[in-house]
Amino acid sequence: MYRIHEIKLGIEEEKSAIPDKIKKKLKTQAEIITYKIVKESLDARDKGDITYVYTVDFSTNIEIPGLSKVEEIPYQYPAKATKQMERRPVVVGFGPCGMFAALILSELGYAPIVLERGKRVEDRANDVELLWNEGILNEESNVQFGEGGAGTFSDGKLTTGIKDIRVRKVLEELVLAGADEDILYKQKPHIGTDELRKIVKNIRQRILENGGEMQFSTRLDDVVIKGNKLIGIKVCDENGCREIDTEHLVLAIGHSARDTIRSLHKAGLAMEQKPFSIGVRIEHPQQRIDQSQYGKNANKNLPPAEYKLSHRCKDGRGVYTFCMCPGGEVIIASSQEGGVVTNGMSNRTRSGKYANSAVLVDVKTSDFESEDPLAGIAFQEKYETIAYQKAGEQYKAPQATWSEFERGAASALPVIESLPDFAVNGIKEAMPYFARRLKNFDDPGARLYAVESRSSSPVRINRDEHFQSNIMGIYPGGEGAGYAGGIMSAAVDGIKIAEEIIKDVSRR
Repeated sequence: MYRIHEIKLGIEEEKSAIPDKIKKKLKTQAEIITYKIVKESLDARDKGDITYVYTVDFSTNIEIPGLSKVEEIPYQYPAKATKQMERRPVVVGFGPCGMFAALILSELGYAPIVLERGKRVEDRANDVELLWNEGILNEESNVQFGEGGAGTFSDGKLTTGIKDIRVRKVLEELVLAGADEDILYKQKPHIGTDELRKIVKNIRQRILENGGEMQFSTRLDDVVIKGNKLIGIKVCDENGCREIDTEHLVLAIGHSARDTIRSLHKAGLAMEQKPFSIGVRIEHPQQRIDQSQYGKNANKNLPPAEYKLSHRCKDGRGVYTFCMCPGGEVIIASSQEGGVVTNGMSNRTRSGKYANSAVLVDVKTSDFESEDPLAGIAFQEKYETIAYQKAGEQYKAPQATWSEFERGAASALPVIESLPDFAVNGIKEAMPYFARRLKNFDDPGARLYAVESRSSSPVRINRDEHFQSNIMGIYPGGEGAGYAGGIMSAAVDGIKIAEEIIKDVSRR
């Protein structure tokens, strides 16, 4: 197979034109026997000439001088340990990190026990709808807790900045579980909330077929330690509490399991403060974003437009957009009684009328009110509680227009008071700069929703080069442990942890 870059198609051209484009670029009459799209991106820098740009692997009937051949290197599973595990590994949390750790372990015959404090995805969806429609919060089953993790109720973005062969493995497994094959080559792949729910169930079934075990509505309560080594865990469910013997614990609890983090800190697990961000969700008509990004081509056959903006404030803080959801909606993502959290969500087609994203401002550890490793959690809780109070003690997001927020109108005070002063000032300073890059971003009628506080964890659970914490046998991973920033990086982290567990078994 050969690889060629910069194959361009106009927005009205079909992909079937790719072979002819290859031949024209190479100035060859060779027959293109097979071809596979490796990467697809949309170049809209020139709004008058928007093009799709492809990297393509292809084969021909003759050799092409001067063009190097490519060979894909597949993911190599770690060698299975010759020794048997005396106790089955336990995976706590079934978000991307825990899911892929459990999948790899199960495929190699280690039959992991997976514990998820929330419900299976089909039951969890009912609890989420109850929160959104009736304001009734289930603290154990919500947008943050349950099968699939927080990402299940999001856009399912698969973009990542990491360069790792395991990224391809994750994408291939998602396709095998039902995702569209276009995630293998799109520059900004996404799955969508509606499709994620199906995919998560299929991966669960794979793990079960491989001998793994799933225990839902089961919360990690404590760890059992002997001589600085893990020998078991205490878990609780609706029937009470019990112990499970294990020497390998994948700690993939997510960034919202604050009670578990506090329990583990009390048990002696080493942790440290970590910077994070806080801000609001901003919402615009999707058509407005399309017009700003695509110009006269906005109504043509193009995907809902996206954006990514950032600004460095005079005080040194960064302000940036995050988790942009084209054609989506702003949702309540609370998981703790008496706190309001917002997030964004969109389905596979992204066909909604509105676009939204977080507008976030850097929170430094010096902003925390103490040196306690968990002070960042207290910082988050403070503003989530204020947002709840400003919403009339309901699970609804305080909201205001950008015009109201900018001038500090009384109607915007519920939003303004749900944020620290530096975040309010940062957003006000950044918005005009954002509007220079994306026309009408500072539209007076754009709506702001408070508070967006869970973009990342304010805590890092320390681990060594073998991914183990200071308590041997505990493997912190994913977003909740401070080692990932999205579905892909969390899933890759889970695979790495599974590999390290297998190496540890071999060393014993």
